[in-house]
Amino acid sequence: MASSSPPRFVRLLVPLLLILVWFTAAGIGGPYFGRVEEVSTNDQATFLPTSADATRVAARLPDFLGDRTIPGIAVFTAEEPLTQEALGTLREAVAALGELEAVEGVSPLIPSEDGLAAQAFLPINADSDIAEVVAEVRGELRAAVPTGVTAHVTGPAGFTGDLTAAFGGIDGLLLLVALGAVLVILLAVYRSVLLPVVVLLTSLFALCVALLVNWWLAKWGVFTLTGQTQGILFILVIGAATDYSLLYTARYAEELRRHADRYGATLAALRGSLEPVLASGGTVIAGLLCLLLSDLGSNQSLGPVAAVGIVFSMLAALTLLPALLYVLGRSAYWPQRPVYDPSRTDEAQTATGIYARIGRRIARAPRAAWIAATALLALGAAFAPGLRADGVAQSELVLGTSDARDGQRALAEHFPGGSGNPAYVLTDQERLEEVAATLLAEGGVASVAVLSEDSPSGSAPVTEDGIQAFGPPGTPAPAPTVRGGEVLLQATLDDPADSPEAEATVRALRERLSGEALIGGSTAVAIDTTDTSIRDRNLIIPLILAVIFVILVALLRSVLMPALLMATTVLSFATALGVSALVFNQVLDLPGADPSVPLYGFVFLVALGIDYNTFLMTRVREEALHHGTRPGILRGLAVTGGVITSAGLVLAATFAALAVIPILFLLQLAFIVAFGVLLDTFLVRTVLVPALAYDLGPRSWWPVRLKADGAASPGQPPATP
Repeated sequence: MASSSPPRFVRLLVPLLLILVWFTAAGIGGPYFGRVEEVSTNDQATFLPTSADATRVAARLPDFLGDRTIPGIAVFTAEEPLTQEALGTLREAVAALGELEAVEGVSPLIPSEDGLAAQAFLPINADSDIAEVVAEVRGELRAAVPTGVTAHVTGPAGFTGDLTAAFGGIDGLLLLVALGAVLVILLAVYRSVLLPVVVLLTSLFALCVALLVNWWLAKWGVFTLTGQTQGILFILVIGAATDYSLLYTARYAEELRRHADRYGATLAALRGSLEPVLASGGTVIAGLLCLLLSDLGSNQSLGPVAAVGIVFSMLAALTLLPALLYVLGRSAYWPQRPVYDPSRTDEAQTATGIYARIGRRIARAPRAAWIAATALLALGAAFAPGLRADGVAQSELVLGTSDARDGQRALAEHFPGGSGNPAYVLTDQERLEEVAATLLAEGGVASVAVLSEDSPSGSAPVTEDGIQAFGPPGTPAPAPTVRGGEVLLQATLDDPADSPEAEATVRALRERLSGEALIGGSTAVAIDTTDTSIRDRNLIIPLILAVIFVILVALLRSVLMPALLMATTVLSFATALGVSALVFNQVLDLPGADPSVPLYGFVFLVALGIDYNTFLMTRVREEALHHGTRPGILRGLAVTGGVITSAGLVLAATFAALAVIPILFLLQLAFIVAFGVLLDTFLVRTVLVPALAYDLGPRSWWPVRLKADGAASPGQPPATP
């Protein structure tokens, strides 16, 4: 064997070159942490398909309103009625905001009827850094308001600012928490000083390069990058790269005991790890790319962004990690260095340890084991319908304090709830009075205005008699602004724009004005986003199941085994949803969930759960080809059990780290995936799948029969190892 091996310097040169390439690429990508906001957006309206009513209206707004802006509302409240002096001070403060570069003018100050509040509208340039502008406006107002007056900035701009600020910890806090959690787990798993650092370095380098590639793809407009997608990318790459690294390091340690030299051990470890890593990563990528069929831009962007992350996770685990371990050799595992032992047999590894003992217990009563595990999972799954995933108000997206949410509550207390954030209604010029009358007849509409060429404020209020005249009685009604034969009306709603009541009003108006007008604005955006998310969920979940099933059939050369694996994974997912529903509703008292939460949870739990199926069953098949199905199941479980448990703990910890970002969606996704992964790791992969496959025996591989099973009766188990 030594004579056919490359020269010693060549064997060392290739790993050193790989390490150099990765260090260079990571060095270039590292500085892109903290720059994602340059190419990302959190504007929900930009995620909708072009066919959505809200999108079609938004595309026409610049024709009527000029430059594209995001509405902001300054709200001032006091415990006592505002004096004329206080109102004068507030007028000066509001007027000064018009001098800010990104503020496209301000409205006059509008006092409330009860005298305890006032508001002003602040359209903010949509191409500016909304969070920065909102923070500046808040600072200016708080410094200028008189004693006893509280100022808030709310409206779509205020909520965008709060949302962007909440995502601000992704580059720092999220990464530190995730890496810290993984380091603790790796130290416990390896009981080594150097190996955890090597694995973490592999994961971090994979993330640096994935971020670099995704940043430029977003910069070139290939896809959209959001704060939400960015957080998931960080977690997914760290978790996946660490999982693949765990598989390789376990196999490498195994081969170091079989081979005297690290070159032979490296080649053997790569041969043993290549198929499961490529199959696992390929399955996850295939599942993620199914999101490209989504109509929602945020879902579409997650697919390729996360797929790029998985690609570099696999590459790092199969190139950088082997290169580092080749250079370090056995010392990487110090103080528990694998010792070459030519007398060591496979039995020493497959018949000892906790997972070998679990396997022997399962073999004694496999049917009872899988029935009990299934019943336990079914009990949790029974609560899945309780997960309220039909959308949440924009004001509930940010956890903890939110100035925009406080401002919206103050606004609803003293003004019509939808003040400053109207529904935009686009209709033909000849239908103006008819559409206006329909709007005014709707119970949830406080007032209606039509954009007017000659009204001082740019819009004229509409009454049930049509367009109210501006100026002295008898003067002509102001002419509406007409663009392409269409006019724009603004309907101020009684309820806050993101409330269920406002959504019900807009849905009712859409039904009454079907074929006569299009309705847009914040409420319409929320409605269209929810409806699109539900359609995406119903389309993509079955598609992912079909794609992964086909991949498993090709990998395991079987039909029945992939079907069983898919069934157990879906049951595990349903259980995770059921337990999550109990926690969200009864423990945390959350307001509900976005429709995309179950979809994202499904993508990660099913795709990553199949990862562990792949780790387990590829080794089971490898062992079964030589020893038969039932011994192969026990041997595969004994060898991979520790790796799968470690990988599950790492993935659960990394996804749990998402909870440090105060965003409702990320908190819910963190719990669903972390709990689901642990459930999958300790119950499904350790008990349910091995017990079910052991009970079925050689029939598990139907329609194929393995030669090692011979002609033994399916109900007669061979001798266990």
